[in-house]
Amino acid sequence: MKYLRRIISVTALILVCVISSAQQVPMYSQYIMNGFLVNPSFAGRDGYTSVNLTVREQWVGMDGAPGTFAASFQTRLLKNSYISKSTSVRKKLVKPTRGGRVGLGGYIFNDQNGAMRRTGFHAAYAYHIPMGRTMGIPNDLSFGLSLSAYQFAVNTQGTILDAGDPVLDSYDRRVFIPDFNFGASFTTAKYYAGIAMTNLFRGSLFISPDSSSNSRTELGNFFLTGGMKFPLTTDWILEPSAYIRASDMLFKSVQLDLTGKVIYKEDYWAGLSFRTANAIILLFGLKYDRFYFAYASDFALTDIRKAKTMGTHEITLGVKFGESARRYRWLSPF
Repeated sequence: MKYLRRIISVTALILVCVISSAQQVPMYSQYIMNGFLVNPSFAGRDGYTSVNLTVREQWVGMDGAPGTFAASFQTRLLKNSYISKSTSVRKKLVKPTRGGRVGLGGYIFNDQNGAMRRTGFHAAYAYHIPMGRTMGIPNDLSFGLSLSAYQFAVNTQGTILDAGDPVLDSYDRRVFIPDFNFGASFTTAKYYAGIAMTNLFRGSLFISPDSSSNSRTELGNFFLTGGMKFPLTTDWILEPSAYIRASDMLFKSVQLDLTGKVIYKEDYWAGLSFRTANAIILLFGLKYDRFYFAYASDFALTDIRKAKTMGTHEITLGVKFGESARRYRWLSPF
């Protein structure tokens, strides 16, 4: 019986690890609000210095339900917005300078998924290359690389059947994993598209006393984003977009978000998303001065809807600093 409990305990731990692979990275419904969280090439894309806070609580009221917290900072290293130049007749002229091409950013996060918890940070570098113009507006090709480092922890209390098992007590419950992520994107006045890859080095987790064996390699994740803007009137814009997530287990863990959003005067927006075989999502947001607020609510389509939960909720707060971004008004990530 003792060995049976041990087998059940280890099996339960492995099953939790496998299940967490399906949602191995944090999930966001308002991915358009702060694309930098999923693609490092978006760092400094709009020329502002931005600070964002995102809180997501999934299946509120259920024990061990996933929850995510992320606080991010990003900026564009711009040259002086304007320069004064004296002419031969001692008349001052003010001319705009070229914008910088380097974007920097970073964010800290805490992602709780059942017994698994990831806490860490990302530090990103992006390089933006002008690529001609569309309708007189510059296009932007960007590449980004980010260093990610996080602590992976397993909380066996209340999850493993035999908490006093010597095998479970001796494995490495907390490991620190560094890795790299890469992203590329292309943005014009009418559309944008991006691709990102995480865990390029496939960091490993060890769940045994001997770290040379029984390791589980972290999956690499792939993200594809894209959207277009269709002006309906002078005040209204329709923006359909798509967000595809996949992992190394390609075709077994592909998830697609299809979103339709309407924007009024670039200050208010509302939308609806469909996440394949998972949820329907309502999106709302508004801008006041330099402050941004967004809210998303997920309505589950799976059997989880039968559980007693208060749904899934996501709130994003943002603020933008700096006036030099007036030269990048055509870049509106919201």
